[in-house]
Amino acid sequence: MTDTDNKRQLLHLVFGGELNDLNDVQFRDLKTLDIVGIFPDYASALTAWKSKAQMTVDNAHMRYFIVHMHKLLDPAQG
Repeated sequence: MTDTDNKRQLLHLVFGGELNDLNDVQFRDLKTLDIVGIFPDYASALTAWKSKAQMTVDNAHMRYFIVHMHKLLDPAQG
């Protein structure tokens, strides 16, 4: 058994892409979205997000996001 088997999984998705406009969340090309991965908790998702955000710091239109998938899968859970 691993550590993730013992605690509740709160899945988080990290993804990013180039925005059309810095004032809106509309991606230039959906085919080029960078799906970083799905993580079992917020802390590991945040680590991945920081890493990707730092690697693309020179491109002002590139943005990465963390989606709380566990909230979408079970809205009552919050």
